[in-house]
Amino acid sequence: MKNYISILLLFFLILLLSCSSEEKIIKKTPSNTIKNRKVLALGDSYTIGQSVCQTCKFPEQLKDSLLANLPDTYSVSLQVIAQTGWTTTNLISAIDTQNPSSDFDLVTLLIGVNNQYQNKPFSLYETEFPQLVTKAIAFAKGNKSKVIVVSIPDYAYTPFGQGSSNSQNISTQIDEYNLFAKNYCDTNTIAFVNITDITRLGLQQTNLVANDGLHPSEIAYSKFVERILSLALEKIE
Repeated sequence: MKNYISILLLFFLILLLSCSSEEKIIKKTPSNTIKNRKVLALGDSYTIGQSVCQTCKFPEQLKDSLLANLPDTYSVSLQVIAQTGWTTTNLISAIDTQNPSSDFDLVTLLIGVNNQYQNKPFSLYETEFPQLVTKAIAFAKGNKSKVIVVSIPDYAYTPFGQGSSNSQNISTQIDEYNLFAKNYCDTNTIAFVNITDITRLGLQQTNLVANDGLHPSEIAYSKFVERILSLALEKIE
């Protein structure tokens, strides 16, 4: 009888230890398997999402699309440094003030429309755009393959742009900015994604323009993300 009781006690002790060990494994598994990916978006009104909802701007839509296409073992966090009206000079100043970390897995850069709109010398963009690309690379762990430059939208194809005395001149200057950015990126083997043609449908497809008659809509930003997503997935994994 004593032996029987001893065996039962031993059995329950083994069972208890097994459950306890199993519980520890279960608790540890999530933190051990989740792969955290960090995204940094640099820019102006086109990045902060002027006149669209908080989750409608393209960096937020990109984050959601990345999560939807990555395995469940991934998480994605987003930091945005952008503000309506910022030129390249403003963005450099904000970056220097905020001093983001250098451990991002993906960095996007979309900047320049306010240089054009505010009639800044084109030479300023020629000087400061490369500086911003260099900073973006530094934030992406020093790896230029994790940087995506996005072309400048053309606001000439909006009601606001059509109110200009010379909307064609806007498009010509936007082309000049984008050509410089693309050539710089091509020369330095940095990804460049053209979305300008999407915005040039704004007069035909009015749902591509936000209610303010100037900025891209949520639908337009979703089309931006369609262009960017496959490249972003390659870089973030």
